[in-house]
Amino acid sequence: MIETIYIARHGFRMNWINENWSSPTGLPKDPPLAAFGEAQAQELAAYFLALPEDQRPTAIFSSPYYRCLQTSKPTSQALQVPIYVEHGISEWYSPVAPGTGLHPRASSAAVLQTYISEIDPSWSSIWYPSRKGEDVEGLQERAKGFLDLLIPEVERRFDDKHKNILLVSHAATIIVLCQGLLAQPDLPVRVGCCSISKFSRNSDALSVLGGWEVKALASGNHLKEGASRDWGFEDIRLANGKVVTDNGIPGTEEEEDNYGPQIPRSSL
Repeated sequence: MIETIYIARHGFRMNWINENWSSPTGLPKDPPLAAFGEAQAQELAAYFLALPEDQRPTAIFSSPYYRCLQTSKPTSQALQVPIYVEHGISEWYSPVAPGTGLHPRASSAAVLQTYISEIDPSWSSIWYPSRKGEDVEGLQERAKGFLDLLIPEVERRFDDKHKNILLVSHAATIIVLCQGLLAQPDLPVRVGCCSISKFSRNSDALSVLGGWEVKALASGNHLKEGASRDWGFEDIRLANGKVVTDNGIPGTEEEEDNYGPQIPRSSL
């Protein structure tokens, strides 16, 4: 049974300091880490390595975006644990503006393994976000649906192998994951780079959603310079009370948009 969930945000992004960045994967909107972000990822790994062995995560579930995989890599190496690619904790994109195409979708675990060798491609993503984007309520629904599937699916696939797991994701996605675990949809959270949230399962929990106690919330205490570049939903740009739309990738209008749960809920 999963007893502890750690959630970490990716490190500091290259595009925040260099407009001429390029993506190693070739995917649009997929910047790598800056050198400072790579150093933060090393600090994250040092934090987990310093924990007692029975408190360390034994599996990492990472967003497929390169900055999250880069952030996961040092911890994977330090703890000798696999990275599983999970699209359900991908970046949040606001709804696409009409006629501008779809948002990008990162590659499969097998392809991403050619960039990050620590990836174990045996895990199949259990959720895909829509390439048409989401409003905040849609993102919250994604997080709740994903969590409701993830915990029992990990326990089913791996039996009792993983008591502690680590999710590596993005600020907005992390906020709604925290809200979902605590069943507090209005919980105010600001998430900085390489910050850590920690949740312990309640012994009397009857369901995944709301069945956890928060032990740390977006903490940067393990980082020499603290958690940087924090973000919260109050930073969203709104127009007429709605999230401002974003442009998709031109020419992708007719591409496949397989989204939602990838395993039947009835199997759980």
